[in-house]
Amino acid sequence: MDETLLRSLTPSVLGILVRRGADFAAAEDAVQDALVEAVRTWPGGLPRDPKGWLVTVAWRRYLDTARADAARRRREDRADEEPVPGPAPAVDDTLRLYFLCAHPSLTPSSAVALTLRAVGGLTTRQIARAYLVPEATMAQRISRAKRTVSEVRFDRPGDVATVLRVLYLVFNEGYSGDVDLAAEAIRLTRQLAAAFDHPEVAGLLALMLLHHARRAARTAPDGGLVPLAWQDRGRWDTGAITEGIGLLQAALARDRLGEFQAQAAIAALHADAPTAQETDWVQIVEWYDELVRLTGSPVVRLNRAVAVGEADGPRAGLVALAALDASLPRHTAVAAYLHERDGDLPTAARLYAEAARKASNLAERDHLTRQSARLNAGLDAGLDARRAR
Repeated sequence: MDETLLRSLTPSVLGILVRRGADFAAAEDAVQDALVEAVRTWPGGLPRDPKGWLVTVAWRRYLDTARADAARRRREDRADEEPVPGPAPAVDDTLRLYFLCAHPSLTPSSAVALTLRAVGGLTTRQIARAYLVPEATMAQRISRAKRTVSEVRFDRPGDVATVLRVLYLVFNEGYSGDVDLAAEAIRLTRQLAAAFDHPEVAGLLALMLLHHARRAARTAPDGGLVPLAWQDRGRWDTGAITEGIGLLQAALARDRLGEFQAQAAIAALHADAPTAQETDWVQIVEWYDELVRLTGSPVVRLNRAVAVGEADGPRAGLVALAALDASLPRHTAVAAYLHERDGDLPTAARLYAEAARKASNLAERDHLTRQSARLNAGLDAGLDARRAR
């Protein structure tokens, strides 16, 4: 069974049903039934026109459901309008589905789940495993999302910024279970880039590729996090870096700068440096200035403080950090890092321990705890040496 083929056909089959008049929720259920039937029967022989086969089966399942639903009796009339089986029209509805799934009435988590289901072709079980939640919980979330968008006009113009934010949320979930969400986000963004010519779409794809290129070097053999400065750059994926930089350069040449292009430019400067010591931190600060102008994000300002600390020295970074709200996520960890760079090891050790207690995930907590333990061990060794003298 070619699961990649099934997943690639899912958006267009769903789009055809919706264009024929099926509401989104019922059409999506019918397509899922057709996919299950394909998994059951295709190993015995692939149909000559897989897409047409799925459309025919899904449409019949939709009509069967409509007939059985007393509240939808009027849809029985469409039974006489069933198209003659044959090649399905070559219309790509993927782009429309992106905008529908990223509808502003949905919460970010619901938009991500619906995108993975309707556009990505993943099952509810796969999505639930990726998010580490019970399958029933994810099924309810997807059902609510489908009900929310079921009355939305399918041809309503969408907001590309919202679609990009949803895809970036998918990417940042990383991977767990049997679905690599980072790779899935890259696949979906490639689809969007092929259907929608926009520099920010190219910028997001470039950003994903440049971040994903460092994935193999991001964790140690024991599973611990490896900071960017300590990563083995020989393990970075040079092919992904080359592709990402090429996409970014083409996007920047269009002179319509957006936040994802600016983030990708920062990632490209990291990727371009042969060693951590050769990183062009001055230019990175300039790009963070652009990001602050574009977004005004406190998180961007926090990352800028780190870059300032690298470009102009840790005390300059601490000055930039002092202007920010101390309750920001990772604020304490950044303060610890800058104090360590400034030579204030007792303060840095204390702040690393405090940051570890605030960490949102186990890997980050372990990393920060180790940083605190490393500094404390050095301080203890220094104290013992002084006592020995």
